[in-house]
Amino acid sequence: MKKNIIAMNASIMIGLGSILAAPSVYAESISNLEKQKESIQEKRSGVESNISETEKKIDNLQDKQMTAEEQIAAIEAKIAESAKKIDAKNAEITQTKKEIEALKEEIKVLKERIAKRNEVLKERALSFQETGGDVNYLEVLFGSSSFGDLVDRVGAVATIAEADRDILKEHELDKKDLEEKQKAVETKLASLEVAKAELLEIQKQQKQQKQEKDALVKKLKQQTKKHEDEKMGLEEEKANLAAQEKAIKSAISLEHQRLAELEAARKKAAAEAKKRAEQEAAQAAAQAAQAASQTSESKKQSSSSGYSAKSNSSSSSSPSHSSSNVSSVPAVSSGTFTRPSAGYVSSTMGERWNKQHAGIDIAASGTVPVVAAADGVVSRSYFSSSYGNVVFVTHSIGGQQWTTVYAHLSSRQASEGAVVAKGQQIGIMGNTGHSYGQHLHFELHKGPWNYSKSNAVNPLNYINI
Repeated sequence: MKKNIIAMNASIMIGLGSILAAPSVYAESISNLEKQKESIQEKRSGVESNISETEKKIDNLQDKQMTAEEQIAAIEAKIAESAKKIDAKNAEITQTKKEIEALKEEIKVLKERIAKRNEVLKERALSFQETGGDVNYLEVLFGSSSFGDLVDRVGAVATIAEADRDILKEHELDKKDLEEKQKAVETKLASLEVAKAELLEIQKQQKQQKQEKDALVKKLKQQTKKHEDEKMGLEEEKANLAAQEKAIKSAISLEHQRLAELEAARKKAAAEAKKRAEQEAAQAAAQAAQAASQTSESKKQSSSSGYSAKSNSSSSSSPSHSSSNVSSVPAVSSGTFTRPSAGYVSSTMGERWNKQHAGIDIAASGTVPVVAAADGVVSRSYFSSSYGNVVFVTHSIGGQQWTTVYAHLSSRQASEGAVVAKGQQIGIMGNTGHSYGQHLHFELHKGPWNYSKSNAVNPLNYINI
């Protein structure tokens, strides 16, 4: 009897030992979750620092862009001013060319005058040097027949000589005027052409400067757009990290709640075990006393009295279980992760369209439920311009943080902060966001999700699809 009591107490202590051992498991889980939370907080701090640096880069690029645009405006003003000057020079050149045409007519008249004067001089047979000098009229004078004739000849010679000098003087003036006008107009035209060429060269340089500034502004805009996209991605990563931190806190709270419930259960089990042990010890003592009394009484009775024992048998049956499986809902597998939806893999992880495809696509037609790949907490549930309707779930498995992403859903059935079980429906497959045709874009990250998706792993290495 004592052996039975000892064995019974030993089994109770073994049971209590298993109950007492459980809190250490939960405590270790809480410790791991706390470490994950600290890691996420550090990453959030780093992301916030990157956002700040990116904002500074954007501000710097925008300042440069503004400066370049102001320089372009100044260059455009100079180009417009140069264009006005060129137009003015073109007008002057046109006017000068008209003057040249008019001068040609004057030259033509002067040439005709000179030609006529030459004829007059030839007819008079006068020899006159264009450089100046007097005509020899001695032969004319010596040829006179009388003094009166001499006087007449002297007067005539003087008159002719004076007329010739006037003709020659006018002839020289006309030639000089002609040369000066030709030279002045030609010089003016050449000067205008040079000035125009200089203005055209200046305008060419200004246009080249404008092209360079336009190219610079275009480059600055592209860089600004790149950094703005990077900032948006970092802000999304920051939001996801904040959501994951919240989910981790929720998981820690759940672990503390489970630990408290386990402690209460442990105390209750210990009290009940103690009470049962005391009751069984008292019952055993009573049974021992009764047995001793019966043994003493039996010795007094005769051997004709008999004793018979009756045995009873009992049977137990296990309850039957029936399960109904909806054809469009995938069966929950026994591995760490289960298949997130029905359908076929239409695209695998890897390079696609010159970009990294950080997950797999599972396609199917009709109304296709999407389920959580493992137990976890919904860290984000929102509409993204790229992911469309998307749900992020944070998991803590064996001290390792995991993140699953379910994108392009037609509808979401899990809100942020919700605790979901493996195989629990969280949405319906769809075609929202940057998507072509109904499918589920599924990502698996060993750690938190980030903008560069550096923690992404191939789901096909972890899930049998």
